[in-house]
Amino acid sequence: MSGPDQDHDDDAAALPGGLRAALEAVLMVVDAPVSTDDLADGLGVPAEEVGRELAALADSYREQQRGFELRAAAGGWRIWSRPDAAHLVARFTGEAASARLSKAALETLAVIAYTQPVTRARVAAVRGVDVDSVVRTLLTRGLVTEAGKEGPGGGTLYRTTTAFLEKIGVDSLEDLPPLAPHLPDDTEIDALLDALDDGP
Repeated sequence: MSGPDQDHDDDAAALPGGLRAALEAVLMVVDAPVSTDDLADGLGVPAEEVGRELAALADSYREQQRGFELRAAAGGWRIWSRPDAAHLVARFTGEAASARLSKAALETLAVIAYTQPVTRARVAAVRGVDVDSVVRTLLTRGLVTEAGKEGPGGGTLYRTTTAFLEKIGVDSLEDLPPLAPHLPDDTEIDALLDALDDGP
């Protein structure tokens, strides 16, 4: 007598192409990254098997130089068009150049990403300019979100979102490139932090 899990196994195995085809079918229709565990639960297949097949599928797409790729980002897996084809996709879909973030927005986003949760005042102190309109833009784009208050009566804190991780193609904040090689030595950093703490 077979249970629900066995029925799922039969479904995935019976599909021409097996588990690989089943994963492709699901990943082609999702609009957000799906975790290995969720894929395994939905298909009734052990997570270890799904993980191996996802990695093999990603390698296969790269080797075949397909116009799309399978990447792990934001805690899950999703199919994206290849980054080097972005200009062709934008031309076809009619995405305006204005959809790109300005240099100011990118700088502000970087400060939030590396110091979160952080207030607008602290971001402004780091950048040396007012960031109110830029933060509003990032909120509208869904790249940052409010994350509570900095103590009683304190300013609003901001952090990056899952959409941010998706856009830059990393699985978690721990995967962000290290800043240390680009920073001054410890003495200068301490002086900068003291100056920020004394600021707004």
